Amino acid sequence: MSSTAQTTDESVAVVGGRVVTPEAVLKGGVRTEGDRIVEVGVVDDDADTVIEADGRLIMPGLVDLHGDDIERHLHPRSGARMALPMALASADRANISAGITTKFHAISFERDEAEDRSPELAATLTAAIANDDDLLADHRLHARCEVTQKQCVDAVLEVVEDGHADLVSVMSHIPGKGQFRDIKAFKRYYENASDRSAEEAEEMIEERSDISMATLRERIDRVVGAAHDAGAVTASHDDEDPTEVERLADSEVDITEYPITLETAERAAEVGMTTAMGAPNLVRGESQWGNLSTADAIDAGVVDTLVADYHPPSLLAAAFVDTGEPLPERVNRVSANPADAVGFDDRGRIEVEARADLLLVDRDPTPTVASALVAGQPVYRADRGVR
Repeated sequence: MSSTAQTTDESVAVVGGRVVTPEAVLKGGVRTEGDRIVEVGVVDDDADTVIEADGRLIMPGLVDLHGDDIERHLHPRSGARMALPMALASADRANISAGITTKFHAISFERDEAEDRSPELAATLTAAIANDDDLLADHRLHARCEVTQKQCVDAVLEVVEDGHADLVSVMSHIPGKGQFRDIKAFKRYYENASDRSAEEAEEMIEERSDISMATLRERIDRVVGAAHDAGAVTASHDDEDPTEVERLADSEVDITEYPITLETAERAAEVGMTTAMGAPNLVRGESQWGNLSTADAIDAGVVDTLVADYHPPSLLAAAFVDTGEPLPERVNRVSANPADAVGFDDRGRIEVEARADLLLVDRDPTPTVASALVAGQPVYRADRGVR
């Protein structure tokens, strides 16, 4: 965990807003003492710090279980690497300004030099996130394990054993499977996104196809078992069919991320898995890969949480996409629900005794964060609301 937020005895009153609780929207404010919420609704403004909401929405800080945007801060262009402290600081501020107060960095343990990914770099990033205390948000590790590559499995197991991962997911980017069910799409993606030659893309297809399903399943079970032994929550990535999620549920995988089809998402719900879909998918109105749309999955009642994926601002924007549901239900999907999915039931909600992660939000012309508090401490302001 990395965060500058320190527990103090100071109090903060956020007044004159509309408070989004898990059940309703209330006129009034929120009062905090130390890192906890102590009053909701009509609050005493005799506090050390008073923040005037000016009619804005007062929302809980967002919880992002899967965001790989740190990669763009570290490598703004392929092969152009920035210093780790700069990358972490810029990612931290970008996420806070997007309303994300608890960030699970989805670090890919995958050997793919053209995408600036390697298990060695992933381990370096992991250590940097775990040890940097000069950050505003609460930063956590989501270790993504490419099970087609043994060295990546070994690297994730080491990180898990060291206790650095709060969330561990298994993925197998195999041509003909998951988001790359169309082998031509796999080849086209890795050629265009990574500047590979057609021959290099063919070599990757051959390498990743030459692994037995029994080997993949053994690796998945090993990673999931180690993660649970270490107290981490587990997830799977791009699940393709109902039979697959049934087996993953039998292996005690907790979360399915980006199920490919509605039938898969429905089966995941039936077997008790949490379903996470992409917020950019909902905001854009479609899947980048032509897979299940988040809107259709929400209509079917099978989406528990949304994740930022590659675009942090979409997480806040997604709460304001009209899905026919009340605002608190949409906000829960980006705050309380993801927090609950990883056992962080002290945050992601505005209620007495919850952790005081709060946002002041303007919803027009596009949802933006005016101010943010992390653990009761004001850490971000884009207006003049403090007096």
